[in-house]
Amino acid sequence: MPGIETSAQLENLKKGLAPGRGELLREISCGVDFLTDFLAAHYLERYIPEGGSKIKFVTGHKGSGKTHLLQLLEEAAEERGFLTVSFSADEVWLHDFREIYLAVLKRCDLPTILHGCADSIISEMGYDPNAIPKGKTLIDYLAERNEADPLSKSTIRAALRQRFTQNPMMDNCFAACCALLVGDILGHPVLEASERDMILAFLYGDKSVRPSQMRAVGITPSKVTKYNARYLLRSLAELVHMSGFSGMLIAVDDLERLMNRSAEEVIRYTKMKREDAYESIRQLIDDIDNMHYLLFILSFDRELIDHESYGLKSYQALWMRIQNEIVSKRMNRFGDILDLDRLADQVYTPEILREMSEKLADVLASNGIPAAAISEADAEELEEAALYGSLGLPYLVNRKVLTGGADHV
Repeated sequence: MPGIETSAQLENLKKGLAPGRGELLREISCGVDFLTDFLAAHYLERYIPEGGSKIKFVTGHKGSGKTHLLQLLEEAAEERGFLTVSFSADEVWLHDFREIYLAVLKRCDLPTILHGCADSIISEMGYDPNAIPKGKTLIDYLAERNEADPLSKSTIRAALRQRFTQNPMMDNCFAACCALLVGDILGHPVLEASERDMILAFLYGDKSVRPSQMRAVGITPSKVTKYNARYLLRSLAELVHMSGFSGMLIAVDDLERLMNRSAEEVIRYTKMKREDAYESIRQLIDDIDNMHYLLFILSFDRELIDHESYGLKSYQALWMRIQNEIVSKRMNRFGDILDLDRLADQVYTPEILREMSEKLADVLASNGIPAAAISEADAEELEEAALYGSLGLPYLVNRKVLTGGADHV
């Protein structure tokens, strides 16, 4: 019997969805390595870890493999030492960059990141972080060796200043909070448990933390707003890299939800909120070159480009920045827009489609789900259907496999 995780993944496949991260995802992948291998080699292994930042857009018809691609990129990034964060536009409001930043921050393991920063300071001082017993600070460890002298504490303070409060890439308030939290991990300066919890709550955007409480621990507070959230994201990316990660990958899927006007949905965009969301993306594009160690990927159905009234074209300030990317019939893998319909035209030959179907059929059949690989005639029929239809080839292959070739396209 398949495990719980595999069962959920199989249910996703039966619905024509990406299965979710894990071995099954890699097992059924076919053809998309033309893109994922390129992005890994040029961005995840070189450009981003060397201090670059980039925003990419992934588009294509429904079922073209956008979510599948994002999940593969997340796994490739983590294999290369990246911290990855992903969420759907179904879950987070996008009209206010404050919401985007806090969604990213809350999906990070901030205490672990701060411990990574502390470990880098310990190593820089010539000690092995792994040699310090669990539950003890660096100062405790040094005291046991009669080395907790004023010079050691001065060295810690200098390291905190250099990494945080004197770092031009960090917001002043964010840097001061991190300096205190990392110092507490090292044992100098020491915070009370209530102070530590308060600072963390403040970083997470808790509005109940009063400015007077922050000033009591020596921090001039600056709350998270839509105006400073992009600079806080830059600070977070800097912190993540400082803690030992190669960089940070942020993936936001289902961006076509910006056109959602249904009163039945929890997240419903009015014209004003939708334009605010487009403005947030426009500002991110303009600011991305001022950030470091960050790869931001936004994914959406082709409809978001094609719809004149509610799509990207309805907000000229954003459309002017990306329209020149959508001109070629072949995929430019260096381009800002990664059109998976172009990938299908360029890469998904009948042979690739049959291989894709064989991998999928093997997985489904081995788990007791009726399935059959497609024939060469099926593959040609699917190519024709994708050319004139509104569904992507991976989805059409999935449907054909599940019906043993009997499904009409």
